[in-house]
Amino acid sequence: MPVDDEGARARARGWRTLAALHACVADVLERALQREHGLSVSEYSVLDVLFRQDDHCLRMNRLAEALTLSRSATTRLVSRLEKQELLERCLSPDDRRGIYTELTAKGAATLEAARPVHDAALAEGLRIAAEERNLAPLVQALSTVSTDPHA
Repeated sequence: MPVDDEGARARARGWRTLAALHACVADVLERALQREHGLSVSEYSVLDVLFRQDDHCLRMNRLAEALTLSRSATTRLVSRLEKQELLERCLSPDDRRGIYTELTAKGAATLEAARPVHDAALAEGLRIAAEERNLAPLVQALSTVSTDPHA
């Protein structure tokens, strides 16, 4: 089967542009969260994912999926946050092999303090990206994404 070279090149260009947008925004987020709260973007994401759960608790494998990280990377990340007492691991009451990660009160307070910094840095990162000719269309596309979590 012949490869559509032009299509492949267009997809590769699109992927590189998406990666460039991610890098631009992630850099602004990382610097702001580190400076103001000593958190990495990944650490903030863990706290945010757990906070959004009804019981602020999630099984480790589900947390890894939500973060799009490997299980080993998630374990290392959780260990760092556990040392800071921002979350804790506990066994499942139903399945003793299941390990859950739960947000602590200190973790929730840290997230709430960091959220305005995150939100402002995200807006700033997107503003900076929108000034780049090749990134502006992606930034514009993000503004049309539905805010309905069920959409």
